[in-house]
Amino acid sequence: MDMKLLAVFDEIYKTRSVSRAGENLGLPQTSVSLALGRLRRRFNDQLFVRTGDGMLPTPRAAMLVPQLRQAFELLLSATEQQAEFDPASSSRTFRIAMTDISNLEFLPAMMNKVAKAAPDVRIEVLRITAETARLLESGDADLAIGYMPELEAGFFQQKLFEDEFACVMRRQHPRVGESLTEGAFKKERHAVITAPGTGNEIVEQALKRRGVQRKVALSLPTLPGLGNLLANTELIATVPKRVAQTLVRIARVKAVAPPYRFADFSIKQHWHERFHHDPANRWLRSMVAELFLEI
Repeated sequence: MDMKLLAVFDEIYKTRSVSRAGENLGLPQTSVSLALGRLRRRFNDQLFVRTGDGMLPTPRAAMLVPQLRQAFELLLSATEQQAEFDPASSSRTFRIAMTDISNLEFLPAMMNKVAKAAPDVRIEVLRITAETARLLESGDADLAIGYMPELEAGFFQQKLFEDEFACVMRRQHPRVGESLTEGAFKKERHAVITAPGTGNEIVEQALKRRGVQRKVALSLPTLPGLGNLLANTELIATVPKRVAQTLVRIARVKAVAPPYRFADFSIKQHWHERFHHDPANRWLRSMVAELFLEI
C-alpha cells in the first residue's frame, strides 16, 4: 500500500467528504474516488458509506484508523516525503475556530493578508464550542484562535498577545466622564457578554472576590452589535481592551479604565499535535502570528 492511499483514507475520515479530501490533498475528485476503490478492494469492505451526514466510516474503517495513521506518520518520518504547500497556487479551504473577539478584531486584516499571499485560498470561520477540541483533533478545524484556557492541555499553542480590560459606554454618558469610579460602577446598569473567549469569567471572579455585584441589565451571547447598543443606551460593558479600541473606532462610544484591577489574559492560537508538522497548517499559523505583529 502506497502513501497516497494512506493519505486518502485519512482525509476522507477527517472530512467525511471525497471532494474535500481531494481539495486538501491537491488531487482531483476522480483520483480520490479511484484510490477509495483500491482501498475497498484491499480491505474487502466499503470503508466509507455515503449518508446525509457525509461519508461515514464503517466499523472496519473506524478500527483501522489508529493503525493506518500510525503507519502513515512513520512513513512520512522515515522518508521525509511530506507534501509541499504552495499558497500562491493553492485553493484549499482552511477552517478556523474563533471567539467573537478574534472575529471582530483581526478577521478583516487576516482576509486582506491572505488575499495577497494566497488569492484562491478560502477561509471558513467556525464558532468556538465544546466540540472545538474534537474538531482540531480530527482535522475538521485547522486552528482555534482566542482566549480558550480549556484548550491549553494536550494542544500546541502560541501566544499572540496579552490583553486587559476596559469599560465601554456612550460618549456622552450623563453620569460618567473621563473616569469610572467604584461607586458609579456599582450603580450603573451593565451589559454582559457571555460568549466564550470574552474573559467575562475573569471579571466575574474578580468582582466576587471583592464582594461586588454589578447590576446586570442585559446578557448577550455575542459581541457583534455591542457598539451600536452601547452608543444608544446608558449601559456599560466591561470587555477586552482591544475590543474596546475597535468599538471606539466604529461606534459613538468611549473607553475608560475599570475601577478594579482585573487579571490580564492571553490570546493564543491552538492546534493539534497531529498537524504540527503539516506544511499547510504551518503556513496558516505563520500568517496568523505575523498578522499580530502588524496590528
